[in-house]
Amino acid sequence: MCSQIGWYNAVLSPPLHLSYPDDTLGAVVLSTPSMFEQAFLPFMESSGWKGVSTDPIDQCMKYCINNTVSECFPGVKVDVSYDYEMLPSRKPKFLAQSAAHVAGAVYYYQRSDVPDHPWGDKKMFGVCIHPRLGGWFAIRALLVFVGSEVGSELQQTAPPDCVPTREDRIQLLEDFNLRWQDWSYRDIVPPVQTYSQKQREYFSTPPAQRQDLLTDWGYLTGGEEDSSQEN
Repeated sequence: MCSQIGWYNAVLSPPLHLSYPDDTLGAVVLSTPSMFEQAFLPFMESSGWKGVSTDPIDQCMKYCINNTVSECFPGVKVDVSYDYEMLPSRKPKFLAQSAAHVAGAVYYYQRSDVPDHPWGDKKMFGVCIHPRLGGWFAIRALLVFVGSEVGSELQQTAPPDCVPTREDRIQLLEDFNLRWQDWSYRDIVPPVQTYSQKQREYFSTPPAQRQDLLTDWGYLTGGEEDSSQEN
């Protein structure tokens, strides 16, 4: 989904702003459930993973997105930031959920979206929901088309509010914060596609054990050093 960098900067405090002109064209990249079988497993089968410190999923996404950008936008300067990348300050290079919300791709539900919420001072993290996929997706990257400035021809579109009631928003945020491992928050809206059983097994496996799982599946021969991060 396309956006202007100014839309992103407008909802965040100045220390989190991206250093581009406000009307610079940006785009948020999401992955759907089919990514696992159509991109990740073939990437592993082709020995695309180099066994370095990067998580295999992250490395696969970087490989796919970089290749797509090179093929589709030759000669265009595109700055790519990935959801897992951090600045030297240990802050993320961009806030993925905020970027996806302002682009109109998904709705970022937060405690401020629940009138008279029941949690008091308890910390409740927000979560994005897609109108067709529910929570069965991931935000992977932000593309910034440096020097490509758009004006009024690109109008901001509000993301679909697919969890409109207070009760359902409470359920969503509690499922995400308190029961995220049972996957239930992802089904807050009826999804058209969900993760396969194999994909669920992979993401349910602790990161330190995923190399062994991939080896059991026949995608690794063993011996590669793994220091994966949770994805």
